[in-house]
Amino acid sequence: MGSTPEGRRTGARDRDSEGRARNARPRDGLGRPLPYDAQGVPRQPEGVVRTPEETVAEAQALLQAGRPFHAHEVFEDAWKSGPDEERTLWRGLAQLAVGLTHAARGNVTGGARLLRRGAGAIEEWTARTGRKRPYDLDLPGLAQWARELAGDVEGGATVDAGARAPGLRGV
Repeated sequence: MGSTPEGRRTGARDRDSEGRARNARPRDGLGRPLPYDAQGVPRQPEGVVRTPEETVAEAQALLQAGRPFHAHEVFEDAWKSGPDEERTLWRGLAQLAVGLTHAARGNVTGGARLLRRGAGAIEEWTARTGRKRPYDLDLPGLAQWARELAGDVEGGATVDAGARAPGLRGV
């Protein structure tokens, strides 16, 4: 087997320090892989346990910076490390962020579908718990934002992730 100019074996899978398959290619702000020798944006560390308030603040900063893929990873950490009764909430927020990612990448079908799925998840969580503003999140406003953006995307709108980012505490 040969090797690439970057020293990787041809046909070999990238692995993390624990041996798990993990793509080491740099990524752009929307999480798209770039060539190995390209300059990408810093990746979000995975598996970070944050307080809900830290999660919301970090995700909001990433959304405003036009990096919804990275915000999705922050929400995913909360979904995986938080209490069971909040998993639907954090999963729904992660779906909103990845829906914005796909919309900004020009993936009309995937973007609209994930935005609506995320809106449904946070509406389901709100209906089940009766909580509309956990951690000061504006869940009704976020669901409305997601459904409107899904319609815009399906209508042919071009999406700038930073310009269309939601305000998590008030859209």
